[in-house]
Amino acid sequence: MTHDEQPDVELEVQVAEETSEVLVQDPRESLAITEPINPDSLQGAIEAILMVAEVPLSLVHLATSLDTPVPDIRQAVLAVKDDFDGVNGNRPRGFEIREVGGGWRVFVREDYEWAVREFISNENPTKLSQAALETLAVIAYRQPIARGQIASIRGVNVDSVVRTLLSRGLITELFTDSETGAINYGTTPTFLETLGINALEDLPLISPYLPDANSELGSDISDGKK
Repeated sequence: MTHDEQPDVELEVQVAEETSEVLVQDPRESLAITEPINPDSLQGAIEAILMVAEVPLSLVHLATSLDTPVPDIRQAVLAVKDDFDGVNGNRPRGFEIREVGGGWRVFVREDYEWAVREFISNENPTKLSQAALETLAVIAYRQPIARGQIASIRGVNVDSVVRTLLSRGLITELFTDSETGAINYGTTPTFLETLGINALEDLPLISPYLPDANSELGSDISDGKK
């Protein structure tokens, strides 16, 4: 190799290094949002995300995902809601978005729930037993509450029912009493989502459904929510 050939070799090495840097560039950089999303695209993006989301999404979560200020996200979400509801003169969609469990999620519109029931009429979904529903109601209105207290109110052993509710994600262990060692239970965001409500304060009043407000069962439950 002659002295005159050396610069060409150095140039080839430099080009190879630059090419290598391009090849190993993080592919996510090409997907980064570098410019503000226009309102129409933002609404479409939110629709797409909510359609695939398995849990309610907060405005902050959406804002972080789309790299967009929260006020813009709020405005876009409300615009999507109005569009689904037919506020602008269009026919209301068969679905809607609701704010539940601290976030937004797509739900079947109440007017079309019959259609969904017909669609799944041949299915055999596992439903909660009456005992599980009663236990869940006690926990919802009296939380935090220990298993022994639930059993006292219902008058039966509730161990298996509590395990069922835990496995369904409808209740959770809130804390363990430092004096008695008893685990106290409460409802979860999944419970709110299933009922389609945003907070426990939205639960219906229990008093009108009690057979006797002066009975031990009635007084025990109504103390939780009157």
